[in-house]
Parts: sequence; C-alpha cells; structure tokens
Amino acid sequence: MTGPPGAIEPDTKDWTWVLAEQCPECGFDAAAYAVADLSGSLEANGVGWQQVLTGDDVTDRPAPGVWSPTEYACHVRDVHRTFARRVRSMLAEDDPRFADWDQDVTALQERYDLQDPTVVGAELRDAATEAAALYAGVAGEQWQRPGRRSNGSVFTVATLGLYHLHDVAHHLWDVGFDAGAVTRAAYDDSAAAYRQGTDALAEAVQPVVDRFLELVPPGSRVLEVGSGGGRDARALAAAGISMRCTDVTPGFVELLRADGLPADVVDPVTDDLTDPARGGAPYDAVWASASLLHVERSALRGVLGRLAAVTRPGGILHLSVKEGDGDRWSTHGHVAAPRRFVLWREAGLRRALEGAGWQVDAVDHETGSSSGEPWLDVFASRPTVSG
Repeated sequence: MTGPPGAIEPDTKDWTWVLAEQCPECGFDAAAYAVADLSGSLEANGVGWQQVLTGDDVTDRPAPGVWSPTEYACHVRDVHRTFARRVRSMLAEDDPRFADWDQDVTALQERYDLQDPTVVGAELRDAATEAAALYAGVAGEQWQRPGRRSNGSVFTVATLGLYHLHDVAHHLWDVGFDAGAVTRAAYDDSAAAYRQGTDALAEAVQPVVDRFLELVPPGSRVLEVGSGGGRDARALAAAGISMRCTDVTPGFVELLRADGLPADVVDPVTDDLTDPARGGAPYDAVWASASLLHVERSALRGVLGRLAAVTRPGGILHLSVKEGDGDRWSTHGHVAAPRRFVLWREAGLRRALEGAGWQVDAVDHETGSSSGEPWLDVFASRPTVSG
C-alpha cells in the first residue's frame, strides 16, 4: 500500500467564538438559529453532502495540503458520530469531560484519501440522520446540561449543537457547495413548467393580494422579490401598481420579459436593489411572496435590512415563508430537481424583521391550498419619522 499524500495543514483555531459572532467565512450566525432548528438543519446539511459526492473528481485534492471533497465528507461523517457520542454523554452523565479527538490523526489512520465516496456518502447520511434524531429528542432543561472538552471549553447541549451545526455547514462551504445556486438551477431548468403550473392566482392568495392593495394605492411603485412566472405581478399591475419585477433565476426573467413585464435578474442578498427606473427613489412597498424562503437563515436579516433601506418611511412589506424548524430539501410541485427551503417560526421571523428595521404589523398562520403545508404571511411597515 502506498503512503498517504502530502500532509494536510492542521486547523489549530479554537472555533468556539462562532457561538457569539458570525463566521466571516461561511456566514453562519448562531444567533439566527433556535435549538429546534438543529435537527432539520443537520438533516439538510447531510443532503447537501450527497449532492457534493455525486460530482466529478471528488477524490481529487484541489491543492496540496487541502482535503478533497471525499476527505472532507469523511471528516463530517466522523464529526456527526463524535458529537452524537458527546451529546449522549451529556444527557446521561453530570458534566462529562469529552474524550480527546484529533481529527488530523484520524484522517491519516483511517486513510480518508482512499475511501470510496459512494460508501462515505451513505455513512455520512446515516450519521447525520442519527445526530438529527438525537437533537430532536432533547427537551426542556436537557438543553442546558453541561459537558466540557479537555482544554476547558464548557458547552451545554444547546451550544454544542450550534457548534456542531457550524462545523458541518462550514465544511460544505469549504468544498464550494452553494445551496442557493443548486436551488436556482432547479428553478431555471423548470421555469416554463413552474409558470404554467402556478399561472392561476390561488384562492388562498387572493385575500393577501386584496389586503396589500388596501395598503398600497394605485400608482405606487413596488419592488417584487422573486417574481417567478409573473402571476402576482400581473395581478398587482392590473390594479394600477407600478411593478419592478426581479428574480434570481434567469429563466424566469426571460419568461417575464417575453410576456412584456419589465424584469431584471437580481439577487437580493448581494445585488443593488435601488430603482433604476426612478433615479433610485425609494419604493412604496415590497412584495416577497414565497421567495425569501430560499435565503440562508443567517442571511435573512441582512436581506430584510437591504429591503428596508430602499423602502420609504411608512412603506409596506409583504413576506411569506414556510412555517417550521430547520431547513429542508424537497422535490415537489412543478420543479423536478431538489430545492432547499429554510423554515421559520413566528418568533424568529419577528426578530429578524425588527432587527432589520421593519415594524411587524401582522403575522398570519395559513395553510397552503395545494400542499396543506403551514405558512407564515407577514405584513410589516417602515416606521415613520416622528416630528
């Protein structure tokens, strides 16, 4: 047997600071997560790794001293196993001290560089599912049970879970996996089918449109985030609203333009949101129906802040997201390929909105007319400046 390839540069940083600060590399923000999100988010992360391991050249190292995607996946599998053992010990013992684990020694001893990505993928999926189920079973005061590493770092089950989630999320970032790009490509490939299947305004959506129109009079300028096939834009434009249609998916924008709707490819996370048609004048309202549910949990507050910055005082926001905990990959409806959804509870969504400069006026709990899934329908406004 040949020896292992060149040594991997060891990671000697103490990453416990990510529990208090946003990671400047992968963007993970522990403050955006509730403990109830851990199970679903770990499961979704495991699905992301399955997609990574179906790629080409996943056993090749991108540079000397850097793990290949398969080696990273081996490590993530073992992270799940290690953290599951630690959580079990915290639930069964009083303030246990965790056994030392040297990840670099393990990589060499287990010959990560020789492991089969198909086998690793299955093992990682099982380990992620087992860890997710473990966190799903934690309740009440159990979240505050302590444990400690040999270097003295003290965790509770809650903080260890968040540390665990950042670890595996960061490694997906390390290998260049972008859930948003995968989701965008899924919509792009099915843009025409999606438009055809969602062309009629659903019975449950009409009251929301009517409510929006009561707050936003004809002639108002509205930024739509995630215009999709254009169904909502057409309904609002028919009522006299001046719509700026945007979508992150080029396929949708092409369809919108073909239908005579002015539209731009715009990513609300990174792109300029000011209105080019009106010299950057602020919008009167924002319509974001079933679109921001694909934005990373840690990024949503920033996106909402960017939307607030381009909306006038007193301006309105309509936002709808799926209700639930954690993240979820799904193939359903009119899109054939998997899409990643971020689920929200009312309390966390309110914090994100208020922290971004919106006043929450109403949060309605609705049931999807076609899927039966729970949704959160939000109406918020920009505070007016008092004299």
